[in-house]
Amino acid sequence: MSATASVTAPVELPQVDVVHAVDGWPDDADAVVHRAARAVLSGFEEAASFGNISVALMDDASIRLLNRDYRGKDAATNVLSFPVEEDDSFLPPGERLPLGDIAVALETVTREAAEEDKTLAEHLAHMVVHGTLHLLGYDHEQDSEAEEMEALERDVLASLGIADPYRT
Repeated sequence: MSATASVTAPVELPQVDVVHAVDGWPDDADAVVHRAARAVLSGFEEAASFGNISVALMDDASIRLLNRDYRGKDAATNVLSFPVEEDDSFLPPGERLPLGDIAVALETVTREAAEEDKTLAEHLAHMVVHGTLHLLGYDHEQDSEAEEMEALERDVLASLGIADPYRT
């Protein structure tokens, strides 16, 4: 009697596209973004059903406009997420619905990293993890939601060798 091994095809994760809307981001920013987003996505089976994620590396002025126009808050912020609505009627056959877009602000993230005694790469990774979780439907409006989302962030960041961003 011989045993046969079952081989499972690897799950195809969404593609992560990085767009540099401004200069000034470090040379390793693309690698940090890819690694952080893929670390989140690899933990969610449903991620395989989506197409790409776009991550725009922006400046504070640009993200302030997005925050004003889409959230009614006329201020810069560190990260914004824009999940794609679940309507695949416009997609050609075989195409996957994009998961959404993330925007990260250079000056805010740089300032926060310095204030929190982190490297820019660590804080950028945290913002991408945070934004990707938002694309997957996580939020932090209620305390219980925040606790769940922060626990996921801690786990993903730990898998990347990054310390707990919520440490006191």
